[in-house]
Amino acid sequence: MRCCCMCFILFSLLLIGCKKSGVVYINVSGHTQSSKTNNVNTIPDAFIKATEIREKSNASIVIQLGPEDYYLDQPLTISPILSNLTLLGAENGLTSIKGSQEMELSWSSYDENIWVSDVPDEISFDQLFVNGEKQILARYPNYNEDGGHWQGFAEDAIAPERIETWLKPIGAIFHVMHGGEWGGFHYLITGVNKEGEAILSKGHQNNRPSKGIHDKYRMVENVFEELDSPREWYLDKEKNKLYLWTDNIDIHKAKVEAVHLKHLINISGTIENPVRNVTIDNIHFEHTKRTIMEDYEPLLRSDWTIYRGGAIYVEGSESVVIKDCELSNLGGNVVFVSNYNKDLLIEGNHIHDCDASAVSFIGSPTAVRSPSFQYGEYVDYEDLDTIAGPKNELYPRNCTVTDNLIYRIGRLEKQTAGVQISMARSITVRHNSIYEVPRAGINISEGTWGGHLLEYNDVFDTVLESGDHGAFNSWGRDRFWHPVRATMDSIVALRPEMVLWDAIDTTVIRNNRFRCDHGWDIDLDDGSTNYHIYNNICLNGGIKLREGFHRTVENNITLNNGFHPHVWFKDNGDIFRRNIVMGNHKNIFLQEWGKEVDYNLFPSEGALRKEQEKGVDKNSTFGDPLFVDSKKGDYRLEEDSPAFKIGFKNIDMDDFGVKKPELKAIAKTPPIPELWGIVNADTKEMTLDWMGATIKTITTMAERSAAGLKETAGVVLLDIEDESIISKTGLQPGDVIIQYDDGEVADILGLMDVYQKYIWKEKIDIVVVRNQEPHKLTIKTKK
Repeated sequence: MRCCCMCFILFSLLLIGCKKSGVVYINVSGHTQSSKTNNVNTIPDAFIKATEIREKSNASIVIQLGPEDYYLDQPLTISPILSNLTLLGAENGLTSIKGSQEMELSWSSYDENIWVSDVPDEISFDQLFVNGEKQILARYPNYNEDGGHWQGFAEDAIAPERIETWLKPIGAIFHVMHGGEWGGFHYLITGVNKEGEAILSKGHQNNRPSKGIHDKYRMVENVFEELDSPREWYLDKEKNKLYLWTDNIDIHKAKVEAVHLKHLINISGTIENPVRNVTIDNIHFEHTKRTIMEDYEPLLRSDWTIYRGGAIYVEGSESVVIKDCELSNLGGNVVFVSNYNKDLLIEGNHIHDCDASAVSFIGSPTAVRSPSFQYGEYVDYEDLDTIAGPKNELYPRNCTVTDNLIYRIGRLEKQTAGVQISMARSITVRHNSIYEVPRAGINISEGTWGGHLLEYNDVFDTVLESGDHGAFNSWGRDRFWHPVRATMDSIVALRPEMVLWDAIDTTVIRNNRFRCDHGWDIDLDDGSTNYHIYNNICLNGGIKLREGFHRTVENNITLNNGFHPHVWFKDNGDIFRRNIVMGNHKNIFLQEWGKEVDYNLFPSEGALRKEQEKGVDKNSTFGDPLFVDSKKGDYRLEEDSPAFKIGFKNIDMDDFGVKKPELKAIAKTPPIPELWGIVNADTKEMTLDWMGATIKTITTMAERSAAGLKETAGVVLLDIEDESIISKTGLQPGDVIIQYDDGEVADILGLMDVYQKYIWKEKIDIVVVRNQEPHKLTIKTKK
């Protein structure tokens, strides 16, 4: 009898153990997983059911969603009690979670193009979708996909003459670029003064406001009188009427969705009680509100301010996974990882057509010792906290962003990135394809606390709507950094170890392919410190190192460009060696040349000798690197390449960007440059496409005579494509460029060398010979 009782007890304990360690399914909308599953009607109901199960069992819970659209009334919150949870979409990506609501409207004709409908009194929205397509909030100038900043900009966006034509200017939204193109500002028009000028509020979205707003890159929206083209809409909140210009649709049968939520999912724990082991898998997230008018906070002394939130917001978590999801048509940040988070994985996602940053890792400034928040702000040396590393644990660490396809983000906000890192440690960014972005593809805001690994990413079509930046960008305005150079020199000389108080771990950038056409491919700006950069292919903008310490740059290829050492300190410890460059070093304000600049391959003997005269590159060499197939982007070197003599090692060309087959099949790849930086027998006769113009070096007496030149030198424009960048500059076919900014232009190589040196400036002064007379012009390098 005792034996039977004991067996029963053991069997019961075994059953309880199985329940605790098993998996419980909750099906939403009756989607059946098995006969043992729980069926509920809505996702909030599923969360209630999951909480009830969790109170009785530690079993893993899977909330299985059906192949349908789920409209949320409020964001979903995953708290610590819902650890060990999977939110799983249906197969083939047919599950959508939306922060919008479908509206049943009764349309009537307002005029021959515009329809109007009453909307409920309580409704408020800032984005509208019709049959799944985003509509355009009534704006000036009209939307043009190829129109540059905000897909169309106009200097007179809020000119008094235009405002005078608006019946209700209050409530209009004014978007304008920073005066230095370092991101943008967004203002609410709250009135009109007696001069007819807009009275503006907000405009808090940039951390470097001192240069003011741009006089050209401007756009205004949410004005009824500007509703004058297809897909534009306007909501009259006083009369509760929605106006819409439709284009080839049956408006009475159309599906109309109005966006009303800022967040979709909040994963919310604390460092003491984190959310653990949550997976979000195979779901399409759409439709969140713009957040440009929310409170923003500065990211220390970087150029950024940011809204601490996103469509998926994660704070206080361990081992969260977001994978195989599509995230699109979102009005703010996409995935925002805030404060304490550990071992988070973002993998295999398709992120596109969103208004702010794609993935952001942002710690708490309370974790930073002696923080400063404005460019000109600093803590006096006597008051500095001198302990290295973070002050507390409120920051992301050991997180990974891998195998994601990210493009067309920053559609509204311009101080954005595909991946943004600030006040974080040991973030891995691997095998992502990032392109068509207004500013950096990957950005690190400061040195706190380093240890990041960036590898096998494909980053291009960057800095499309801004300037003075890179495909990869970083700042390093850490404790040692001071806005006055002489002061910083004296502080660092006194305590050289302080440069590693914040950037305590080395950040590695390796095996990536970068391209920036309006700045640098790799831009380590103000004070960026403790980096190892190797095995990267830089397709256009070269590598820039400014002000920092302890950077080793080796075994990189910089096509049609080279090395940009800017404002270096004494005893900075920097190393630039065994790289292939295609031009002279473009040094600016150097106190000395660092620890080592040597063993590099230059395109010509003249370029090498010029650097050796500066006291560097004693053991460097020159010559054609002998790429296997540069026209196809294969920059491996043939066996007899002179680069091998200086210790260069071949770089694998087959592993850049996204690897997931479904994403790789639709991912773009960067344009492969036509090489101009290698001297060979055809250089003088070669033609080159330059911003839409076909150019050639003046080489014959006949060309010289026809142009009326004093010598056989200069670069002639043979042809100019319509709607190209050059076509907007005032240059004409037959013009001969003889001077560019600060030097004479003898040939294509000279023009390209100085062009790449100053491309970040956007405006360039040149002298051309036209009709045998010199003319001074100021041209722009982008639309």
